[in-house]
Amino acid sequence: MGALDSGCFEIDLENGVGWEEEENEATDPAASELESDADAESTRSIEEAVRVLLQGLGEDHQREGLRRTPQRVAKAFRGGTRGYKQNVKDIVQDALFPEAGLNLGTGHGGGAGGLVVVRDINLFSYCESCLLPFSIKCHVGYIPSGGLVVGLSKLSRAADVFARRLQDPKRLASEICAALHSSIKPAGVAVALQCCHMKLPEDHLSDIDSTYSTVSDMHSWEHVLVSSRSGVFKEEESSLWDDFSSLLRLRGVVIEREDTNNSHVYPWCPVRSPEVPLSNGYCARNSRNGKTYSRTAVSESQASMVTAVASILQSLGADPLRKELVGTPCRYVQWLLNFKSSNRDLDSNSLSIQRCAKEGNVDGTNEMQTVLNIPFFSLCEHHLLPFHGVAHIGYLIKRETIPIERSALQSMVHFFARKLQVQERLTRQIAEEVHSKFNDGAMVVVEAHHNCMISRGIEKVGSNTATTAVLGQFSRDSKVKARFLQTIGSNASSAV
Repeated sequence: MGALDSGCFEIDLENGVGWEEEENEATDPAASELESDADAESTRSIEEAVRVLLQGLGEDHQREGLRRTPQRVAKAFRGGTRGYKQNVKDIVQDALFPEAGLNLGTGHGGGAGGLVVVRDINLFSYCESCLLPFSIKCHVGYIPSGGLVVGLSKLSRAADVFARRLQDPKRLASEICAALHSSIKPAGVAVALQCCHMKLPEDHLSDIDSTYSTVSDMHSWEHVLVSSRSGVFKEEESSLWDDFSSLLRLRGVVIEREDTNNSHVYPWCPVRSPEVPLSNGYCARNSRNGKTYSRTAVSESQASMVTAVASILQSLGADPLRKELVGTPCRYVQWLLNFKSSNRDLDSNSLSIQRCAKEGNVDGTNEMQTVLNIPFFSLCEHHLLPFHGVAHIGYLIKRETIPIERSALQSMVHFFARKLQVQERLTRQIAEEVHSKFNDGAMVVVEAHHNCMISRGIEKVGSNTATTAVLGQFSRDSKVKARFLQTIGSNASSAV
């Protein structure tokens, strides 16, 4: 990537890092100081709102692991919505260069006129319906006009400006297209977005099991392909849109001319059965046709949480009263409450996780039991963003001992996952619970995708994290441990 203009954010598209770099100071020190004060006040407001959310979840924001959560959440939200303070014209104004190769006047727009396409730009945005991040693969094409072309990196940076706002895929495609057409004055612009939003399971284990069968399973996610076009790409007699589509098809992206309407994909957010807050302390649940069909009372604590989320929206520069955002605070709170802290203990009897040795015939020989690909869904306590994946459990029991049923292990994993968590702790808690029932040895491997790693620009979409916990004989016998890991690997290979 070439040198970047002063006052712009540096984005490393290949590695997805760099968004946390601060914007260069303004030329006017007084204006810079004023902006800094406003940013600091906005950050403090978000941090206080996050403390209200943690309190509503039954958590102590002063406990280890949560002390810096308000700051981390504020930083993630502000970085993820920084596009409200950016302008595409500022990005591309110094990046227009003379077009070379052919005489002026020979192309579609008075220049060489060849189609320019930048594909596979990895972005993310926050869904305006639920405040959860969704991933985007962006493809941008344009026809140069007036003998000028724009630096290729500016196309991706311009798209990022609009992605870093509370968004809806259809509007995002339209805004990118319109901004590029206005700022670089091409003969036409074409934009296609592949968006992916996780489906959030309900509290029932069956929903989780059917939604996430493996850590890499994204087929059950909500996918949508939207597009927008301007200028010569809209002309019926022009073949340029077909050319753009053909170049995307080389990357496995199939988009037809009729797909530009995108009417068949909406509403796309999986959390879109809206909970709309009312002034009388209720939330009205609306169907997709806008008719109210039920309402539920909310507690004073939940009402405070809804107000806190509304204040976050305002601090980010969004209007909480915009019609697309009216129900967002309540939807976000209702989703967070899936992870409310509970004082309930894990009931081993009800989960059927207990030592069930038969009388006699126990010769002291250990046998390994493995239960693989138990899906889970949890919430990172550092950033209040979801992570999901699968747990693989191995344990040793004496011969003739009844093993634990898979359904019982599913209930146990579900119990530990549905609260504010970190993956390392979750892995250890599962292993200790299994080990406590047999005391011969247990090993747990957890594989997970973290939204906080995607939305904060640290990892590419599709990366995952693996953690292990090893107890008893698994920690003393490397062959037993290797056999369990080989079982997981064989299972993964057969699933491909």
